[in-house]
Amino acid sequence: MSDIPISANSPVRAIPGEAKKLLDPLPALSLSGGGYRAMVFHIGALWRLYETGMLAPSGGITRISSVSGGSITAAFLGLVWNKLGVAAPDVHGKFVPNFVEPLRLLASETIDAESVIFGALLPGTISDRIAQAYDDALFKGATLQDLPDAPRFVINATNVQSGVLWRFSKPYMRDYRVGEVKNPTVPLARAVAASSAFPPVLSPCDLRLRDSDFTPGSGMDLQRPPFTTKVVLTDGGVYDNMGLETVWKSHKTVLVSNAGGDMHAEEEPKRDWAQHAYRVLNMIDSQVRALRTRQVIASFALHATKPDSDEARKGAYWGIRTDIADYPLADPLPCPHARTMQLAEIATRLKRIDDVTQDRLINWGYAVCDAALRAHVNKELKRPSDFPYPASKV
Repeated sequence: MSDIPISANSPVRAIPGEAKKLLDPLPALSLSGGGYRAMVFHIGALWRLYETGMLAPSGGITRISSVSGGSITAAFLGLVWNKLGVAAPDVHGKFVPNFVEPLRLLASETIDAESVIFGALLPGTISDRIAQAYDDALFKGATLQDLPDAPRFVINATNVQSGVLWRFSKPYMRDYRVGEVKNPTVPLARAVAASSAFPPVLSPCDLRLRDSDFTPGSGMDLQRPPFTTKVVLTDGGVYDNMGLETVWKSHKTVLVSNAGGDMHAEEEPKRDWAQHAYRVLNMIDSQVRALRTRQVIASFALHATKPDSDEARKGAYWGIRTDIADYPLADPLPCPHARTMQLAEIATRLKRIDDVTQDRLINWGYAVCDAALRAHVNKELKRPSDFPYPASKV
C-alpha cells in the first residue's frame, strides 16, 4: 500500500488511484485532538471565527475536519449549526447558549475514568460507555444525518484493520480500502467515540455493519467481511493527528487549530502495560505532529513566493503552544507565554476542567486564533476589545 506523501514536503499522504482535483479556493478548518483541553480550546477559536463571519455561508469555511477531542467540538457544532445564525452572528443570544454552554457542561464532568471502570466490570465496552456519555450530554440520539449539508463536517477515526483513515460525514462514510457507505445513520456519539478512542485504554471502538451497506466496488482491496461487517476503529489522531488530510487535499486555504500535547522527560517511565504504552504512543504522536506542523507552515510560506505550486497553501496555523508574540502583529490580546503554557500542560484526558481554567482555555483559543487571522488571513480585521471572559484572562 502507498504510504508516501503527495509530495516530499506535503503533510498528508497519497491514496493510490486518487485523481488530482481542483482545489476549492474557499477556506477549510481542521481541529486537532487533545481531550477536553482541545475541546475547550477549539471553542475559543470557533468563537472568534464566528464573530468575524468566517463561518458565514457566503465565502466562509466550507469544510471542517476533526480528530479526537476536536471531534467532540466539531460534531456538536454541526448538530447545532442551524441554531447559530452564522449569517448574522449573535454571540450571546445564539452562539453561547446553543454551542458554548453545553460543551462547557460536559467539560465539567469526568467521563473517562468511570467509563474504564464500568466498561471493565459491566456488559459493554469502554467505548460504549464513552459514546453513551457523549450522547447523554450533547447528541441526544442524533445521527450523521442530522449534520448540515454545508459546511461539510468530517469526523476522522483510524481503521485498525486497514491501517488508514475512516471518515464519517453526512453523505457517506468510507475507508478507501474497505469501501463507502452512503447516507450513514451512525449515531454522532458513536462517530465521536471512535474518533476519540485514544489507545490503549479507550480503544478500540467497534462499528457493526452489513456487507450489503457498502456501495459495490467502492473499496480498493478490502471490501469483504470481516472488514465490512465489524469495523475496528481507534483514535483518528493515530493516523492524522491534526485532521489535515481531508482539508489539505481539497482546499487551497486551510486553517489549522492545534491543541495537541507534547512530550516531557521522565526520570522513571512507568512500566505497567497501560501507562508505558500510553507514553510510547504520545512519543510517536509528538514527533509526527511536530513534522506535520513544520510542513504546514512551510507550505504557507511557499505560497508567498510560488502561489501556484501544488505544495503551496494559503491560511493560518495556531496552536496551544504557540507564543503569540511570534505573530507579526502590533496589538495581539495580552497572552503571556508562561501562562498559556500552563494551559498547554493540561493532561490529554476526558477529565473535569474547572470553570476558571475553561475560561482561560477559551480565551487563549480565541486570542491566538485572532492573532493568526489578523496576521495571515485578513489584515483588515479589527482587534477585539477583550477576551470572551475578561476577568479570567489567560
